[in-house]
Amino acid sequence: MIKKSALVVVLFTFASTACICQILTPVKWQFGSKKITDKEAVIFVKATMAKGWHIYSLNVPEGGPIKTAIDFKPDGAYSVIGKTLEPKPKMNYEMVFDIDVPYFDNEVVFQQKVGLHEQGEVKVKGVVAFSACDAERCLPEDEVEFVVTVR
Repeated sequence: MIKKSALVVVLFTFASTACICQILTPVKWQFGSKKITDKEAVIFVKATMAKGWHIYSLNVPEGGPIKTAIDFKPDGAYSVIGKTLEPKPKMNYEMVFDIDVPYFDNEVVFQQKVGLHEQGEVKVKGVVAFSACDAERCLPEDEVEFVVTVR
């Protein structure tokens, strides 16, 4: 009887540990492009958040939480034109920061215009840095590298 009880405790411990050790990935990213002219294209960066999760805007006020950042790495084949655009975010007053904080839930598509300096395929490279939060916690900042081919 003691062996069965010990086995149940061991199995429960392993099952609990497996649940705790799961890596949360509440944000999925997709990347795409649309060529506007022979000299310009738009890069699309889409985030889809799991129910109950959100990410912050590109334009979080100073002293607020970790904002989303998209860093494009120009390499001679293209250059970034202007700032990255985002739709109008939702706003929420957060007592921790004592400010209204802009955020997105469900999904958001960011857009960046780029100038093309070469004919044919151009590979646009970059990285997205963000922090995902739900009502109870925020995950540590994460980064996702991307490469988008403009044809």
